[in-house]
Amino acid sequence: MRSWKFWLGVGVSAVFVWLTARGLEWHAFSSAVSDAQYVWLLPAVAVYFAAVWARTWRWHYMLRHMKHISVAELFPVVVIGYMGNNVYPARAGEVIRSYVLKKKAGVSVSASLATVALERLFDGLVMCAFVFATLPFVPLPTLYASIVVGFSVLFFAVLVVFLLLAANPDRTDALAARMIALTLPHRFRPRATTLASKFLVGLHALRSPRELAMILFTSTAIWLTETGKYWVIAQAFPALEVNFAVLMLMTAVVNLATTLPSAPGYVGTFDKPGIEILKAFGQPANVAAAYTIVLHVALWLPITLLGFVFMAKETLRWRELQQLSGEGPVGKEARGKPHEMTSATSELEPWKS
Repeated sequence: MRSWKFWLGVGVSAVFVWLTARGLEWHAFSSAVSDAQYVWLLPAVAVYFAAVWARTWRWHYMLRHMKHISVAELFPVVVIGYMGNNVYPARAGEVIRSYVLKKKAGVSVSASLATVALERLFDGLVMCAFVFATLPFVPLPTLYASIVVGFSVLFFAVLVVFLLLAANPDRTDALAARMIALTLPHRFRPRATTLASKFLVGLHALRSPRELAMILFTSTAIWLTETGKYWVIAQAFPALEVNFAVLMLMTAVVNLATTLPSAPGYVGTFDKPGIEILKAFGQPANVAAAYTIVLHVALWLPITLLGFVFMAKETLRWRELQQLSGEGPVGKEARGKPHEMTSATSELEPWKS
């Protein structure tokens, strides 16, 4: 709670929650929640974990040039990362899962974070593609269309930069070394040079058109499956009348919106955009709110609880996760810890800053 990132996220979430709450008729909202057929949550959760398994396979594929790690071994790591995203601000779960992977398999945190950055990049590209694919059938309000265009330009620009970095590793290493020599004091240069080289290793998948195509294909499959969960939960609300294309659009917009700073669990930044998308396509505000909030809880709760279970099995402690999320001092807590914790947290220090 001492972190400025935490309070920034709380402030943004508070604004979105206020915007959500002020438009509700609480009696009608409560009725929509109580009338839902919650038996649909069981298949919805199963569909969601199928999407998480597909995410795990994608990460396994991206890591294979560094180390072969089975999907079964990686699945708990991915779930712990989800749990970290859900309980800590600033998507700290991405750093946490890289740290856990370092402890389990010895994969460099820097290289692992590069693959995570690629995942987020392709996720963003697929979200933008969803929007453009559905526009002929479900036109997006002007404000949201402008936001999506902005995100699309940003994601494609980052992809071009990553492709250029990965295309010629030797030249990129030399350029990074010159930049580091110009900008950092001498005592920091060896560490920074090592981190830059390891990060470049994580971009290896971008050097192969076949691997690029595979990552794009799996990313699309992941998000279509996750939209399937949105559709299954929609069946629990008889008053909600939306087709799969609208839910694809909603999936894209709410997940792009969660890139904004927010309180842990994307409170508000997930809910308000989702409700507005449904309202734009003629759904009653209170039903849209009930559906979106139930959906949010169904996305958040099961994987967070499973993450706690896997965290206990991996003998991770809350103090470690606090350090990795930026909520605690790495150096002070790492003293006296096993070597793998000290080395992993020291490698993470530049990423935290």
